[in-house]
Amino acid sequence: MAIQQALSSKVFIISVVVLVMILLGSSAAFASTVMYNGNTNTGGSVPTDGTSYTNGDTVTVLGNTGALVKTGYTFAGWNTSADGSGTGYTGGDTFAMGSSNVTLYAQWTAISSEGGGGGSSSSSSSSSSSSSSSSSSSSSTTDEIDAEILVNSVPETVGTINTTIEGNTSKTTITFNEEKIEQKLETEGNNTVVSILVDTDSDIVVAELSGQIVKSMDVLQAVVEVKTPNVTYILPTQQINIDNVLESYGSNVKLKDIKLSIEITKASEQDTQFMKDIANKGNFTIIVQPYSFSVKATYREDTVDISRFNSYVERTIALPEDVNPSKITTGIVIEPDGTFRHMPTRITVIGGKYYAKINSLTNSNYTAIWNPKKFKDIENHWAKKTINDMGSRMIISGVGDDMFEPKREITRAEFAAILVRALGLKPGIGNNSFSDVAGTDWYCDYVKTATKYNLITGYGNGKFGPMDNITREQAIVMITRAMSMTGLKVEFTDGEKENILKAFKDANESADYAKESLAVCIKSGVVCSRDGELVAPKDNISRAEVATIVQRLLQKSNLIHWCSIK
Repeated sequence: MAIQQALSSKVFIISVVVLVMILLGSSAAFASTVMYNGNTNTGGSVPTDGTSYTNGDTVTVLGNTGALVKTGYTFAGWNTSADGSGTGYTGGDTFAMGSSNVTLYAQWTAISSEGGGGGSSSSSSSSSSSSSSSSSSSSSTTDEIDAEILVNSVPETVGTINTTIEGNTSKTTITFNEEKIEQKLETEGNNTVVSILVDTDSDIVVAELSGQIVKSMDVLQAVVEVKTPNVTYILPTQQINIDNVLESYGSNVKLKDIKLSIEITKASEQDTQFMKDIANKGNFTIIVQPYSFSVKATYREDTVDISRFNSYVERTIALPEDVNPSKITTGIVIEPDGTFRHMPTRITVIGGKYYAKINSLTNSNYTAIWNPKKFKDIENHWAKKTINDMGSRMIISGVGDDMFEPKREITRAEFAAILVRALGLKPGIGNNSFSDVAGTDWYCDYVKTATKYNLITGYGNGKFGPMDNITREQAIVMITRAMSMTGLKVEFTDGEKENILKAFKDANESADYAKESLAVCIKSGVVCSRDGELVAPKDNISRAEVATIVQRLLQKSNLIHWCSIK
């Protein structure tokens, strides 16, 4: 009897399963997947396609999104067979899914030590070649192949790419066919975006353009993007200022003879350790792989380093997959002398992957860090979250013993320093033109930089008044000047400025020089009123208010994220 009951139960369970499959439809029963195989890769990670496909569905092949590498080889796409005898694909290709699972194997092109290129290779032939390549200290070069370059998102063959390996360092160089790119630029017109896609995770990636190409791009207000599996560098060519570069070489030099190099370099183990030692001393943690960015102009043996720009230049660095994006407090720049400072940084998602988007007016070494700060005396303060955020970003600091004193008034020197830090500017740029600022004062370098970038002008009598408490209207004027740097623009209709100020009882108390700035900051949302109806232009501004205004400036300029990502 027990046996019969057991058999009946099993029949019932099988019947239910069959019924469920029927209800769900045959497509669910025969769902297929696409798997990626690194095929003897020595680094990186294989892409993951989490989609379930049915017969006839269109599959879009992924690129080398996990930065797969193989010592002595370059990545050459995917194939349905490990030995390359099947159907080959590159990132972006499509095919129709059949009724069974598909595995795509990474294909590798051997790097010949004699400068020749090998074909796609299977894992069985790679071991000895890889070993000899990694142990060799001589330079080896692949054959030049067509570079994957997008002009306004359309693939074009207007350049070539090759990779060299010297010792343990790999370098990928992209060069342009001048005639072809000039033709494309002429066809596309203004605001053209030229995207250089590098599918290998080389230690050094260099895009080389002639001065003539840069000039043509400059005229059209074009943008160059250099994209690797983990890093993107976006450079408006106007920021290169090619006319100044040409002038520095003299009137006999032609643009076509100048070579511009846009370079992304992964920090070496030695440099990374140097930066980690700095982080340990500064009590913060480096979270992402540090990279350096540079732009150089070369004529014969003479090289000019283009390291400062007139507006923010953007670079993105991928977060490791095991990093919680909410654990990134800011990006920083680390100078060769060991000094470091905050860079306006926000976390963004591109293609399902988290990136730190860092904006800077200079080139140098960049990374992203974890640097949480919590001040003891703001636990119940209305600006608690803002103050801790600005402290974590190294923009504001406490007064000792983890205290902040949010109600304390702030001096003009302190405000200038905070604004310089917030914008990611390097202290000490420019000259000190104020008689009441001594070279030994802690704030002297901040005052120099604030003056250089026209954030401050002083009282007009040769004095800055560094120890004077700063009023709200004085701070607002400086914030408005900073807005011109961050690109935060405010436009008014006829009579709108006057109507904005009329809404506040004490707006007429503001000095004439500050009224327009007051209207700009109110409309932009960077500055809010006190007690709903007052702007208090003559009142001194508090440390909590400064933290709030500076945070809003960066947020509304889209330079930092609004809140931590959970």
